[in-house]
Amino acid sequence: MTAESRTLPGAFPDALPLMPRAHAEAGDPQALVKLARDLGPGPFAAVILFVSPLADRAALEAGLGAAFPGVTVIGCTTAGEISPEGYSEGEIVAVALPRDNFAVDCLGIDLADLDAQALIGRLIRARAGLARRHGGWEDEFAFVMVDGLSIREDELTAALGPGLGPVPLFGGSAGDGTRFKATFILQDGRFRQGWAALLLVRTACKVRVFSLNHLVPTDRRMVVTGADPARRVVHQINAEPAAQEYARLLGKDPAQLTTFTFAAHPVVVRLGGSHHVRAIQRMEPNGDLVFFSAIDEGLVLTLAEPQDMAAHLDRALTELSAGGSPAAILACDCILRRIEATENQRFGAVSGLLKRHGVVGFSTYGEQLNSMHVNQTMPKGSGWA
Repeated sequence: MTAESRTLPGAFPDALPLMPRAHAEAGDPQALVKLARDLGPGPFAAVILFVSPLADRAALEAGLGAAFPGVTVIGCTTAGEISPEGYSEGEIVAVALPRDNFAVDCLGIDLADLDAQALIGRLIRARAGLARRHGGWEDEFAFVMVDGLSIREDELTAALGPGLGPVPLFGGSAGDGTRFKATFILQDGRFRQGWAALLLVRTACKVRVFSLNHLVPTDRRMVVTGADPARRVVHQINAEPAAQEYARLLGKDPAQLTTFTFAAHPVVVRLGGSHHVRAIQRMEPNGDLVFFSAIDEGLVLTLAEPQDMAAHLDRALTELSAGGSPAAILACDCILRRIEATENQRFGAVSGLLKRHGVVGFSTYGEQLNSMHVNQTMPKGSGWA
């Protein structure tokens, strides 16, 4: 997912960028000081941090107030970062929204106490407040980060939809590298589990939210015949053990199934006239398949095959730039895309494209797009001055 911006033609070279970006080594004790220095003096409405799971979270909590006084700061742990230099690991990437062009309201959401009606009321009041204070700014969007191991993303996006109304939403699920042990959301100076942070943004820039993926559905279909939806676990496909049947359809031995297999051969479901990925996270020792997003008995799954990721990304970002090159793109990019790029020896090419097109953000355990939680995509929110 991305939020993009571009510099006005003829802007002064020393003018504050529309969306300043910075990055620093996660293990550097002076990381926050460097990020604040490199972002510039502001003033900022908000700063978003994409934090390597290798970072010292306690030290970051202690230093946030001094680094960004009076600024709304949100963030999350990652499954890898996207810095101004492309794909990276072990970093903290910062993106700032200057007050000259952005106004924000931030809502913290306790996923253990997700009251849809109360959340709708909070959203409506927050939107109305931003509209009163910045009535001359017509564009708005919402950016969300959510605990990637909470198994509550589908419920969250469904609850957000009615309160957001026409406001486009994009975001990502926090990561923990490839460990899948603990993911954290940063809000109000604290890293929390079981939490989501929603940033409502009103802006003087033109905004566009969209998504891309490089997958093409095949004619190979299967039906989920045994599942535990609460845990996103599939026990049976076509009345056979899940991993065994999935492997058979691929022409593989179940023992050959790896994370790369799942990244290279995802399954999709057809919803609302479009196909959406239901990515497989891992295979359990008993042959069950654990998914990244909602799954249920009776669901028809279709195998999909990828196009060349680098070529597809280049075409998509080039088309995006047809009306003027964005100065920055904020992206939430599924971890499976990073894994696929690595295994297919396209990592360098994809990373170079991300750098060339000014993409920053993080690799996720899932992506949120409007009222849906999806996988193996790069949804985006774009804005032009």
